[in-house]
Amino acid sequence: MASPRARVLIVSQAPGRRAQASGIPFDDPSGVRLRSWLGLSSDEFYDPDTLAIVPMDFYYPGKATSGDLPPRPDFAETWHPRILDHLTDVRLTVLIGAYAQKRYLGRRRGPTLTDTVQRAGDYLPYYPIVHPSPLTQGWRIRNPWFEAETAPRLAALVAAARS
Repeated sequence: MASPRARVLIVSQAPGRRAQASGIPFDDPSGVRLRSWLGLSSDEFYDPDTLAIVPMDFYYPGKATSGDLPPRPDFAETWHPRILDHLTDVRLTVLIGAYAQKRYLGRRRGPTLTDTVQRAGDYLPYYPIVHPSPLTQGWRIRNPWFEAETAPRLAALVAAARS
């Protein structure tokens, strides 16, 4: 789901079980929450001229003890450069979760996901966020600054990137 005209790029975890089954990324409660954080309607979110979605793997990796298994380690290294070469108008890249943040921020990221997300504005044009999964509800409760400050800042950045 990507057009060379997309101005916002989402680099996310591998698809979850529901998204894998439907073939539609973020076709689940995580997607509803993500769209609200981005300030986008469903139509805007799924418009490839607005937003490109590049997962860390194209296939659901399977269930782990808590959440899903990690994406295959060589997938992004092999495929992301080939895909991103075609996305020439991206102005903002939203990095969802630790795998995307590790790949794109490398040693610049904080010692924990919380530290990295708390300093999201320091990484522009990358903007690291927590995954919108229901599994991160406890994290969001312990870190109310995210939905009070970081998510609205993200929505403003998305709006600016689209204009």
